[in-house]
Amino acid sequence: MLIPHDTRIALDTVVELLNTAPESEPPASGQPAALQSDGLADLAALYDFAGRHRISGVGELDEKDLRAVREVRTRFAEIFATDDTKTAAALVNALVAAAGTTPQLSNHDGYDWHVHYFAPDASIADHFAADCGMALAFIVVTGELERLRRCEAPDCRYAFVDLSRNRSRRYCSSRTCGNRLHVAAYRARRKEAAG
Repeated sequence: MLIPHDTRIALDTVVELLNTAPESEPPASGQPAALQSDGLADLAALYDFAGRHRISGVGELDEKDLRAVREVRTRFAEIFATDDTKTAAALVNALVAAAGTTPQLSNHDGYDWHVHYFAPDASIADHFAADCGMALAFIVVTGELERLRRCEAPDCRYAFVDLSRNRSRRYCSSRTCGNRLHVAAYRARRKEAAG
């Protein structure tokens, strides 16, 4: 599946935004999932997220912006949670429409020409909703909704986009969750064979 560079960046942003939600974090030993911290707990975290993702045009942010970004994050989670294309399309359409998309070509910060879907001077939440919403629209349009996934490890709910050729990726990371579960299965088989 060929994904344009700016769409890939937007999909990565959606995934990382989803993974800031408390329910996405793997529980710490002995700590229930409900007590996990929010990766967007305050304005400093939102500024940090925007900086790491090189979000252009971010001015002064306030608590209203933080609440709005968390709401967009919740709407992205709804899109990842459905396996019905009509439902996903309706969710994406509502998200993008609410953001007031205004497609425009841009080349900034060392990036070649690409499309920004958010209006000039849009809020950070509308920026995410428009650009990332259009990236999710690309996934829906190409018939690849099943690529929007959550990690299958029982103690992890991280989101990811499965870009493997045969759509076979099951874990957010083969190094951590995948390896950990393969080692556990191996040890269980060894124990059973020895016992």
